Amino acid sequence: MEVLLMKIVSWNVNGLRAVHKKGLFVPFIEKLNPDIVCLQETKSMQHQNEVDLSQFEEYWNSAEKPGYSGTSIFSKEKPIQVIFGLSEELCKKYKLSDDDYGDPNKEGRVLTAEFKDFFLVNVYTPNSKEDLSRLKLRHKHWDPAFLEHVDALQKTKPVVFCGDLNVSHTEDDLANPKQNVGKHGFTNEEREGIDKIISSGFVDTFRNFTKGNGHYTWWTHWANARSRNVGWRIDYFFVSKKLLPKVKNSIIHSDIFGSDHCPIEVEIDLK
Repeated sequence: MEVLLMKIVSWNVNGLRAVHKKGLFVPFIEKLNPDIVCLQETKSMQHQNEVDLSQFEEYWNSAEKPGYSGTSIFSKEKPIQVIFGLSEELCKKYKLSDDDYGDPNKEGRVLTAEFKDFFLVNVYTPNSKEDLSRLKLRHKHWDPAFLEHVDALQKTKPVVFCGDLNVSHTEDDLANPKQNVGKHGFTNEEREGIDKIISSGFVDTFRNFTKGNGHYTWWTHWANARSRNVGWRIDYFFVSKKLLPKVKNSIIHSDIFGSDHCPIEVEIDLK
């Protein structure tokens, strides 16, 4: 029986130009040989891109503020359509254009590509900040708006969404849960956002294959956290439940360096 595996990789690069200048971006592409690459925190515009990936179509949603945020999708297959950001209706409904909260479309946080069998959504979720000054934005405005976006898409065809969600869902998803309860990235409000995603029919692909702790995607630069594997799993691939039987693998590539995050991957059988 023929198997047509599509490999999708997601990586918060924390500055694409920085990773490329370290000589680590092209080897990452060569090693994993993905069909689609979703990047978060690109911190650059398309015209500033110094990486020549001629085999890929490129789509960028860059922040208006230089050197900040931003998402991009590189795909070997040309999408049917690409949607930049969230709709004006959603931003208005959830007050995401208000000055108090920051406009996600000005920060380049969401990029959606439609393919024959699924929608792919690349997301860089706002950090609630160490002082929790953006927690209200996150909980009351951003999370429900983003969920409505992906939920509406999956009414048409299955959805794959990936990226840096800036939250560890369960105690197994960070090395020191007890010390971090209530801190940004592990508040009840942020974790509730993941609960609601799952309640809407999306599945955390990594947890479908792998249980337990010790599997992380982000490490602080302090105290040799990465070499000691004192990290957080805050990068995810979610899929619509009806697509789950076609997901053949979900992997964390903690051996790939260049950012404070590591890449993650899914393989989907699209036969």
